[in-house]
Amino acid sequence: MSEEKLIRERLSKHLYGGEAFMPVMDMLDKISFEDINTRPANLPFSFYELFFHIVFTQKDIVKFTCSDDYITPKWPDFYWPKEKTCKNAEEWETLKAEYITDRERLKNFLLDEKNQLTKAVKNGKGEQTLLRELLLVIEHTAYHTGQMLIVLRLLNLH
Repeated sequence: MSEEKLIRERLSKHLYGGEAFMPVMDMLDKISFEDINTRPANLPFSFYELFFHIVFTQKDIVKFTCSDDYITPKWPDFYWPKEKTCKNAEEWETLKAEYITDRERLKNFLLDEKNQLTKAVKNGKGEQTLLRELLLVIEHTAYHTGQMLIVLRLLNLH
């Protein structure tokens, strides 16, 4: 196996977490729909709001990286939920499915060796490479999963 292929495989594993931070899917298994909207005392966000932010940001980076029809969303309006609570279980399940679908799309794009790691992505310029965009998703997810873990602990769910 080539060194580049090993790097791609390692990066794809980091998309899923578990080495330096708890995998998002493990966190989703720990919280019920009834608890996702709870904001523990003195915290500015609920589990739902943090997860929505992860999902939307990942989706934005995936579109920026892989799509021909990318339009920059307005910051911060589109990156956080307009409604502070998730209204129903169906909406919650849809959000989780979007997270999984977009993560898989990015992983598959990464593992396709025709997509160069160090060249600008479709909508990028200069240093906006596949490697950079992938690391942004990993770092951003890790940052906010730390916050989600705090919410889980304060709700006595971890």
